[in-house]
Amino acid sequence: MRTTLFTSESVTEGHPDKIADQISDAVLDHLLAGDPRSRVACETLVTTGLALVAGEVSTECYVHLPDIVRGTLQRIGYTNAALGIDAMTCAVLTNLDQQSPDIAMGVDTGGAGDQGMMFGYASDETPELMPATIHFAHAITQRLAQVRKSGEVPWLRPDGKAQVTVEFDGDKPVRVHTVVVSTQHDPDVRDVDLLEGVKQKIIKPALPADLYDEDSCILHINPTGRFVIGGPHGDAGLTGRKIIVDTYGGVGRHGGGAFSGKDPTKVDRSAAYAARWAAKNVVAAGLARRCEIQLAYAIGVVEPVSVYVDTFGTGEVPDVELGDAVREVFDFRPSVIIETLGLRNPIYTPTAAYGHFGRTPETRVPHAGGSEPVAFFTWEQTDRVGDLRSAVSG
Repeated sequence: MRTTLFTSESVTEGHPDKIADQISDAVLDHLLAGDPRSRVACETLVTTGLALVAGEVSTECYVHLPDIVRGTLQRIGYTNAALGIDAMTCAVLTNLDQQSPDIAMGVDTGGAGDQGMMFGYASDETPELMPATIHFAHAITQRLAQVRKSGEVPWLRPDGKAQVTVEFDGDKPVRVHTVVVSTQHDPDVRDVDLLEGVKQKIIKPALPADLYDEDSCILHINPTGRFVIGGPHGDAGLTGRKIIVDTYGGVGRHGGGAFSGKDPTKVDRSAAYAARWAAKNVVAAGLARRCEIQLAYAIGVVEPVSVYVDTFGTGEVPDVELGDAVREVFDFRPSVIIETLGLRNPIYTPTAAYGHFGRTPETRVPHAGGSEPVAFFTWEQTDRVGDLRSAVSG
């Protein structure tokens, strides 16, 4: 087998684009909490001292958008203008219009909310059946947020990125080759404290000991030397600009559609979740070590126009036969996906940082409209393993 390198990146919840994603999904969650049939397409822009929320909404409930924006910024940690934006003093502009009746006409009959193709992917590189590179990159960015919020590393600020390069022997990960971490920080932190803090408090705890050797792994920590100005002050942020971070880190293919701010009638979101659900069940069933599933839809049409399965030569049965089994076991009509996976619940804000895939369905989050917890990431269930095995065996 030939040794190769592959790289994926993740960003923290304080990255400008991820701020925008979280605001858009917070708006969606609050609308779904008040009216589960809400139709939402919400886009956000953040820049120095300003958040702008725009889009199309059809709903029977009212939400106060400035409160949602400010609450999201406060939760992330933007409570001081020196960090790039202040939750309490920033300007909030809103312009939400009604959804087009031309779109609603097709969706009301159970059809897809738009045309397009969506991909789901799974592999046996990690216990979560996610690609190793993106899984490790998410672990580092989550760790950055964890130690910042706990006060364990008090000089950290909310904005940051991580990039992980893994060495593979064939398709088996054998070691973490290179790690890049760029994290916003207070202006008075000493270089030596920053470097050692990131190495020992963030990178080392986040990576598996059997794949990470700090003596041989190449580390680039704040390679420009300084990262004080960040957040929306350093760069403007927009909803939907981190679609590779949100999915599989560049492993496999992407249909191009973003997720955040979209209600589940938009197949960009719901069908991508369903494709991941199906692909994960294929790998969990032992029918392939890697699996990618493409779904394609026409706007207003109930059935997908195509379902394609690719196991990259790792399948236990031919891909055509496995595709027949997937179509037998999974119903990819948008309305069925929504009901089966419980996608009308206000579950989306937690998906807007650290990836939409790879976390277990047992994870629970507060209900956007109250204190009752609701299960989420239902598309990570491996509940169709037995059905797939039976369908393949005939």
